[in-house]
Amino acid sequence: MTVTTARYIASRRMRRGSSPGGAVPRDAVPSVGIEAPATVRVSDGLGPLERFVREPEVTDVFVNGPGDLWIDRGSGLVREPGWSCPDEAHLRELAVRLVALGGRHIDEATPCVDVRLHDGLRLHAVLPPVSPRGTLISLRIPRAGFMHLDDLEERGFFGPVAGGGSTNRAIVDAAVCERSNVLVTGAGGSGKTTFLSALLASAPAGERIVAIEDVAELRVDHPHFVALEARQPNLEGAGGVSLDRLLREALRMRPDRLVLGECRGSEIRELLSALNTGHDGGAGTLHANSLADVPARLEALGALAGLTPEAMARQAVSAIDLVLHLERRDGSRRLAEVGVLALDDRGRLLVEAHPGRRQPEPRVDRGSAGGRHA
Repeated sequence: MTVTTARYIASRRMRRGSSPGGAVPRDAVPSVGIEAPATVRVSDGLGPLERFVREPEVTDVFVNGPGDLWIDRGSGLVREPGWSCPDEAHLRELAVRLVALGGRHIDEATPCVDVRLHDGLRLHAVLPPVSPRGTLISLRIPRAGFMHLDDLEERGFFGPVAGGGSTNRAIVDAAVCERSNVLVTGAGGSGKTTFLSALLASAPAGERIVAIEDVAELRVDHPHFVALEARQPNLEGAGGVSLDRLLREALRMRPDRLVLGECRGSEIRELLSALNTGHDGGAGTLHANSLADVPARLEALGALAGLTPEAMARQAVSAIDLVLHLERRDGSRRLAEVGVLALDDRGRLLVEAHPGRRQPEPRVDRGSAGGRHA
């Protein structure tokens, strides 16, 4: 950890009135995390897709109608030649059966369903006529075992920083040690969930981590990690449990670190409120194509929660210490950019370069009215 990084994080924590101390060293409590099986166990309900899901290197399976299958084995999507389902009726039956395995229902009234299967697979299915070319099935397959920051570093995930600044790994380690609030951003498939799981696994073992997810995907090798999963309403419209409610419930569970698996709606207001009231060490992910797109994405979510752009900006700048943006290029995933949120001269959000990295000067003068919100 560089002196610049340490001073920056300490100053952010002072603004929120929290103390960097009190953490229990990770080796003070023995790890009792349960290891995942060496291979993914799948149900026979996968039918003609099962042999692909069983391949250890496969990460994603996409079916676009009865005659079109695409597989990602870690180096990009490749069409599977010669594969076909007998007809649309058989493919639709497969989708209905898979959704039922996850305890959900799909039909013309509910033609789009996202569900987690018992083996940890994430399934998204769409029926015609919403999908004109036929039933669509998307399967995201969890990697066997747990992932740690050292594993990612061995794969070149962090890489050096040009110009002699702090390495990305040092910045991430400092963020965990100093209990910084982190927002992980990136496009779909960039590795946000994998990276967040590894980051949380490096937290001290004596800390209680509570995660809230729409569909449970985080796999964290930590002895005190618990997850809450949202529930959709039943056919009568009853029984639903929203992310907003789960966030409120999580705050009653005395979390040392509060995690929102993906920021996608009005629950962002609850998360920012919690992070601004002493819940340090929090984290979340956000879909964004670039670091520069993050302010607009946050403003859009704030609007869903009834926040003006200016109110959202003040909340976000105060709550979020670091923005870690991931990219996927040529089949490999990496931490591409590290930024911090700030206010421009209109009181709106912008992203500045992290002060621990030797990059061009920030776009806003910190001493002006448009500097960082204190």
